[in-house]
Amino acid sequence: MRTPSLLLLLFVLFSFQRDTAATGYLSGPEKVTNLHFYMHDTVAGKDATDVPVAHGANFIPTPGTISSLFPFSSVYVFDNVLTEGWERSSRVVGNAQGMYIMSSKDGNTIDMAVDYELTEYKNSSFSVLTRNPVGDGDGRELTVVGGRGAFRMARGFIILPTERLNTTTLDAVIEYNVTLIHH
Repeated sequence: MRTPSLLLLLFVLFSFQRDTAATGYLSGPEKVTNLHFYMHDTVAGKDATDVPVAHGANFIPTPGTISSLFPFSSVYVFDNVLTEGWERSSRVVGNAQGMYIMSSKDGNTIDMAVDYELTEYKNSSFSVLTRNPVGDGDGRELTVVGGRGAFRMARGFIILPTERLNTTTLDAVIEYNVTLIHH
């Protein structure tokens, strides 16, 4: 009968020790940070920031449609500039690096894994792993799933209105309204 009591005591002690060790990595109480910037997504030209790295074996482009530039099952890797204003000549405030997958046959949805690093917050970034319903137009919402440095343990959301879109090349400037809850 003493063995179950001893095991329970060890379990409780171990759990408490693990919880207190984890809180040592948190830097104070939760904070809310609101950020605003623009991402420049360049698909066309020799200085493109989005590069296709894979697409499905059965891909047949349909000329004149979004799926001809972004076919279903395509994977793109990107390194996009973040700026203070919508103009590309605006002050650079960071970069967004990651990938997206064209996950709907109609071209209206992408799945994204992105890390956003802002120069104002050294050695810090926040990340999204989310579905982006690009076909829904303005007001799309993305999920923030983590962060590091100043944004440790981040969670939150991003609201995305498209500021500018070139309908021929699909180069875009996307406004980011970010709300982060972090330690």
